[in-house]
Amino acid sequence: MSDKRRNSHRSGPPPLNPTRLEELALAYVARFATTQAKLRGYLQRKLRERGWDGEDAPPLDALIARYCERGYIDDAAWARMKAGSLLRRGYGARRVGEALGQAGVEEALRIEARPAVADQRRAALVLARRRRFGPFALATSRDLADPKTRDRQLAAMLRAGHPLDIARRIVESDDADALEDWAESDFGDC
Repeated sequence: MSDKRRNSHRSGPPPLNPTRLEELALAYVARFATTQAKLRGYLQRKLRERGWDGEDAPPLDALIARYCERGYIDDAAWARMKAGSLLRRGYGARRVGEALGQAGVEEALRIEARPAVADQRRAALVLARRRRFGPFALATSRDLADPKTRDRQLAAMLRAGHPLDIARRIVESDDADALEDWAESDFGDC
């Protein structure tokens, strides 16, 4: 029998055992900053793909708990890192909360990672500068009197997760310096 025929009868990699499961988990956390839920999802997918060679159920909960104790997984640190990253890219608090929820971060940690008002304002300004909304529009294309343009800009800011009051303040403004001062303020609607 030729090598080609002999290899075509293989059914894929062998089923996972406790040692190989540990190796996969360790390689995953070494390569990616992750959450408990994301690691669990990855390992469950690998178990579905390859099967389990142990007599008992796979020790996922014990493995994940051990990795948390050792500090390989820290949901709170991951949530802070992800929230900061999204805010620097111009996303609002709602989108930050959605991303953390999709990653399996617990509600208490999502609340803890929720950005302060000044951080939300700064993130909205990042988006406005990047997309040239409100006072950041090019002088030649500034058409703030056009309600359709303002509505499109407001809609884009709302989709990015910014509250209506912040989005409206930016889109309707004509003074970029005043917006910068407002964004840095920790007090009300200064």
